[in-house]
Amino acid sequence: MKNILIISFLIFTCTNVWASSNLLHGTPMGSPSVDYSNGSISTTVNQPANAFDGDLNTYYASFDRSYTWVGLDLGKPCIITRVGWSPRNDGVGPKRVILGTIEGANRSDFLDAVPLYIIDQIGVIGETHYADVAVSKGFRYVRYVGPNDARCNIAEVEFYGYEGEGDENQYYLPSGLPLVVIQTVNAAEPLDKVNDIGCYVRIINTDHTYVLDSATTRLRGNASTQFPKKPYRIKFDSKQQPLDAPAKAKKWTLINNYGDKTLMRNLLAFHISQQMGMPYTPYGRAVDVMLNGEYKGCYQLCDQIEVNKNRVNIDEMETTDISGKNLTGGYLWEIDAYAYEEVSWFNSNHNIPVTIKSPDEDDITPEQTKYLKDFFNAMEADVYGANFDDCNYGWRRLLDEETFLKHFLIGEFSGNTDTYWSVYQYKKRGEDKIYTGPVWDFDIAFDNDYRTYPLNNKADFVCFSGGSVAGDMGTFVRRIILYDANTLPQVRELWMQGRNHGITEDALCTWIDDMANTIYRSQRLNFMRWDILNRQEHMNPIARGSFENEVNYLKEYVTKRIQWLDKRLQYTATDIVHDIVSTPRVAIWDILGRSIYKGQEMPTLDPGIYIVNENGNTEIKMIIE
Repeated sequence: MKNILIISFLIFTCTNVWASSNLLHGTPMGSPSVDYSNGSISTTVNQPANAFDGDLNTYYASFDRSYTWVGLDLGKPCIITRVGWSPRNDGVGPKRVILGTIEGANRSDFLDAVPLYIIDQIGVIGETHYADVAVSKGFRYVRYVGPNDARCNIAEVEFYGYEGEGDENQYYLPSGLPLVVIQTVNAAEPLDKVNDIGCYVRIINTDHTYVLDSATTRLRGNASTQFPKKPYRIKFDSKQQPLDAPAKAKKWTLINNYGDKTLMRNLLAFHISQQMGMPYTPYGRAVDVMLNGEYKGCYQLCDQIEVNKNRVNIDEMETTDISGKNLTGGYLWEIDAYAYEEVSWFNSNHNIPVTIKSPDEDDITPEQTKYLKDFFNAMEADVYGANFDDCNYGWRRLLDEETFLKHFLIGEFSGNTDTYWSVYQYKKRGEDKIYTGPVWDFDIAFDNDYRTYPLNNKADFVCFSGGSVAGDMGTFVRRIILYDANTLPQVRELWMQGRNHGITEDALCTWIDDMANTIYRSQRLNFMRWDILNRQEHMNPIARGSFENEVNYLKEYVTKRIQWLDKRLQYTATDIVHDIVSTPRVAIWDILGRSIYKGQEMPTLDPGIYIVNENGNTEIKMIIE
């Protein structure tokens, strides 16, 4: 029996070795070719067949410079086990293959295409490079997509494999991160925030499960749309719940993080928001993004800020909600410096611009617009005319103090100069309160803005010393934070709660290191595509030259900012100890591991280093001076 098993294994192994070395043939196909002699489209030179003729001195070149390709119709689905490529034989040919992508599809329009391999190295003239492919799906159509602005110049492309339908068990992830693949109809490129382009979107998780649906895509954002690396919105035809997202929804965003060379500032801010206990923090996950076969970089797949039970959890208004309790909510809006560019917006009595997000511009009624504007103006009047001696009335009557002050703290800790340039708020049905949040947009936070750098050298809060504001939001915030003697003690109390639940130097620096390791391979590809580490982009105060240097500075900033806020709010390590021990199941040890406190009477702590463990969770290191 053992011998039979061995023979069977050898037959299986030899069969697959043979299959993997089988060079596949088919009908050449590709984007229109170029005739370099006159710069026109050609049907005679540099044709798709040149990439499959076995001659390293001939080549294929496309007429258009980007989103162009050359490939084969294999006639039947084949499982691809190996690919080969050789650059065009000219002076720049070897560089033209970097970030070239090899894809497989079963539609001739490639709307269902997925990557099989991304080339991450320079080519060598006269040599063919090879890579194994570990994708279990069979494909009838295979192609090489040239990198951006390269005319898809290629001398040879080879596909190896064997006939078969395959299965969905294994896909290719270029960096190990989840992958978002967008294939648009006719390879159209999204160019603005208005025109939706039809597409198919596939989101592949690290366990190779995936979401695939027809959708539309367009650009999103404001200033970020001007960057070479574009941000996108995708809208599925039906609700989807990709990766580990809490929400099931049609709309999702792809944040480009172009000027953030750590590629993690938004995700770090979201983590801090969670630690601070905000009612809702947007979902975010680092992903790779490909558009029409072109690698676009490391992005952040994120919630669209909208009404949803797992996003902003308020009642969604109907056009019939024009009186009584139903008229009172829910509403979602953004205090927005760009509000004047929108259709559904208003300017408050004290010059604060507000964009109404929900109900949206197509559905909102005049009664709803009037109600929201009147309620916002009433809240604003409380702030500007507040009796600051009354801590239970004044601005707190209509504005929820906890979410507003937590939002303030997150903005100050992150040093986000845009905190009051864009502020989301919402109102629930049947409640006379405005809630602030969720937090959003931190690409120039954490000392990434030359206008306020170095932030920790400033004596005052960033929102009063160089921060950007929409309309008169500077005065609005100043009256709440500085004019009311009861506010800063409340801010200190909320800071204390955050310090007791993960806002520590060690915990956050560990989080940053872990994230850097998670995205390390992706950042390498990202900065191949966007070679900006040695130059200042957007608001960068300094170009630090490497991803590692950028990450190290982020950790340095976080450490110093915690110390800055502790000092500004007069909060000491002794406060932390006495606040923590009020929680059940807390243990404290000294640096030698000797037990100091386990539920008994709290002793006086001498200066030194102590380790605190709350409820058996992450240990916190504290220094008492």
